[in-house]
Amino acid sequence: MIELLLAIANISGGILLGLATLDKWDGESNFFNKIAGVLAPFQTAIGVGLIILAILEFWDGFLLNIVSILGGILLLTHVFGKVPALETGLRKLSDKLMPFKAIIGIALIVIGIIQLF
Repeated sequence: MIELLLAIANISGGILLGLATLDKWDGESNFFNKIAGVLAPFQTAIGVGLIILAILEFWDGFLLNIVSILGGILLLTHVFGKVPALETGLRKLSDKLMPFKAIIGIALIVIGIIQLF
């Protein structure tokens, strides 16, 4: 059950993070923009879900879960200001990961699809 939830969170988070690249591939239909519009209000929940579920399944697929945790951190960038004790460290990590946002997003989609099978 946790694996299915993690797969769904990976695909959802991947769509939110990789939207710029997916929009280029999509063309005129705006399919991914519509999906991202529905998922955007749940960005924080998806980010928290990615981190928690990846930690619960950590040893099952070590590298795949590391990517999920990094994706969760990128999705939670806007929340870091509300946690003063962790703000500086998490914000620095998030700033270092930001250039790889689209790559991590596409990787999350691929990982999520692999986890479904």
